[in-house]
Amino acid sequence: MAGPNLEVFKFGLYVFFPVLMLLRYGDSEWYQNNVIPYRNKVFPLEEKTVRALPADHSKLKEELDRIKANKLQCKLEREQQQAAAGSTD
Repeated sequence: MAGPNLEVFKFGLYVFFPVLMLLRYGDSEWYQNNVIPYRNKVFPLEEKTVRALPADHSKLKEELDRIKANKLQCKLEREQQQAAAGSTD
């Protein structure tokens, strides 16, 4: 068998690895710099989430029309900005 040296090494690894990970990733500055920006990219902000869903068909249709109009407006603005940027190049 491997002997007591291997057992001491494994024990040290089992004890100190979680402690080292806690020291590395448990720092609040690291969390603010790395986790919070990624969370904001993945999950929408609380203000942007819809809490009251439409219950009947007419309200649902109105909401879908509003969303489509908003997307179309954003698309047109983006195309205008690209056209303006393309003409200045």
